[in-house]
Amino acid sequence: MNLGTTYLGFRLKSPLIVGSGPLTDDLDAVRQLEDAGAAAFVLRPLYEEEIAGEQMSAFFSSESHDDSFAEATSYAPDPELAPGPDEYLEHLRRVKEAVDVPVLAALNGTTSGGWTSYALLMEQAGADAIELELYHPASDPETSGAEVERRMRDVVAEVKRTVRVPVAAKLSPLFTAFGHFAGQLDAAGADGLTLFTRFHRADIDVKELEVVRTFAPSDSSELSLRLRGVAAVSGRVKASLAVAGGVHTALDVIKATMAGAHAVHMLSALVRHGPYHLTRMADDLEAWMNENEWRSLEEMRGNMGFDRVPDPAAYERAHFRMARP
Repeated sequence: MNLGTTYLGFRLKSPLIVGSGPLTDDLDAVRQLEDAGAAAFVLRPLYEEEIAGEQMSAFFSSESHDDSFAEATSYAPDPELAPGPDEYLEHLRRVKEAVDVPVLAALNGTTSGGWTSYALLMEQAGADAIELELYHPASDPETSGAEVERRMRDVVAEVKRTVRVPVAAKLSPLFTAFGHFAGQLDAAGADGLTLFTRFHRADIDVKELEVVRTFAPSDSSELSLRLRGVAAVSGRVKASLAVAGGVHTALDVIKATMAGAHAVHMLSALVRHGPYHLTRMADDLEAWMNENEWRSLEEMRGNMGFDRVPDPAAYERAHFRMARP
């Protein structure tokens, strides 16, 4: 039984990737996850504004110490050596040394220079690939959807021109014409598309007049949106496709593969069940495939994608009508 897959140009032993989050913060945990069957890792994202904030804080700390007394320069932090990407890049190097599978760095930038400069630093630190977390605040009333998409497309194209490692784009589901936009990113050179970003849940405390934000673990009910997104672009883009969010069981992996995914990013299920949930899922995958006479994941990939439907728009329209009360 062959669970192998090709993702971002890497040949992986399975589609089971440890997604971006706290599980990649600890080297012992990373080693244990690899032993349990992790095919690759995605580190937490590096946020450009956090880097800028740390650098400004270090600069003002240095200025205030210099004003205290002459000897202050002997212990004051050097703005040239201010924190920022240093700790992230060092952790990236250590993770790379600790495992034998691909390690993806993740980046969430705010400026053109930030996207490209930090992506280059990640490549130099040993990242096998870089995942760009593309995001635009919905509260912005000044920028049109077309302009948002253009900026994101330009980010992907600029980073691709800067680095040689594969580049994936992690997207939110909040695009009016998602299939068209995915095609634009594919044309801009994206090697992979990760679907989708999970957001904090927001509620309102009506007494304290505060916005309450929580980040609840995912469950398999979130998979449906991802399946639709992957199925919509499967067979229509060259980029590798990954599902992020809602993958908890072997059947979730089967569904994602049939929709067209090359890999799945897992986090909540591993936090809940531990690293050896990866081993159980791989065993369950093989058992299901054997029972249902599938020889490989590649054989079934995309067999439920929209590109297999003669008129996808009519197909979706029909299901929309069926869903109405």
